[in-house]
Amino acid sequence: MLPGGIRAFEEVTAARAERHGARRVRSLYRVSVVPGETDLRRLLIGMRPELNPGRYVFTTVAGGVPSGVTPVVTVSEPEGLTLVLRQEDAEAAGLVYDYVAGWVVLRVHSALDAVGLTATVAQELAGAGMSCNVVAGFHHDHLFVPYDAKDRAMELLEALARRCAAGVA
Repeated sequence: MLPGGIRAFEEVTAARAERHGARRVRSLYRVSVVPGETDLRRLLIGMRPELNPGRYVFTTVAGGVPSGVTPVVTVSEPEGLTLVLRQEDAEAAGLVYDYVAGWVVLRVHSALDAVGLTATVAQELAGAGMSCNVVAGFHHDHLFVPYDAKDRAMELLEALARRCAAGVA
């Protein structure tokens, strides 16, 4: 811990966030708002892809999230509520799906206004004939790739990071 404890940490964090354009928001919770990375080369070198275990599916429902279902992603569209959830949870709830995916998290803390990370990653995977459904979280980008190609996706992303680190890409 820094000298001065949590108060000093909060002040340093707030000052750093303000220098990078982040706004201070009063909250009941202590949340560190450290701005994400925007430099594309640093984002690619530091993406550290991580494969979550399991099979994930996309489905849509007319109302809210069905009882007993815990999606990892929801998207509200005029046509319905899209849910991304574990395949076994979708089957247990009787939900229909046709796309089974592996879930890769890019562990780099990317800024929401960073330019080029998801485009570069998607282009790399597209070059191998692989689809990539991207969801941006506050801290990380999440890629849903065809389940049968998940290991190949990891290889391609790790190779891309190595090429960027070597100054080749």
